Amino acid sequence: MDLYNEISKVAYELYDKSGKAEGRDVDNWFEAERIVIARYGKQEKLEAESSSSLKKKKASKRSIKKLKQKQDHE
Repeated sequence: MDLYNEISKVAYELYDKSGKAEGRDVDNWFEAERIVIARYGKQEKLEAESSSSLKKKKASKRSIKKLKQKQDHE
């Protein structure tokens, strides 16, 4: 979903939750922007943490493999 459509959807949800109160369209839009941006920020953080965790696991596996090879040669 593109960013505009996502913000629009969230803004409508806010409008609907408010009992369809008129005159709050700009407020709902700005609040929707904050919500969507926060979601993307959390998603990017999780992806970065996941990537970092995967790199650590790979590095750990390489270290274990090297230790086993070293033990085998001794």
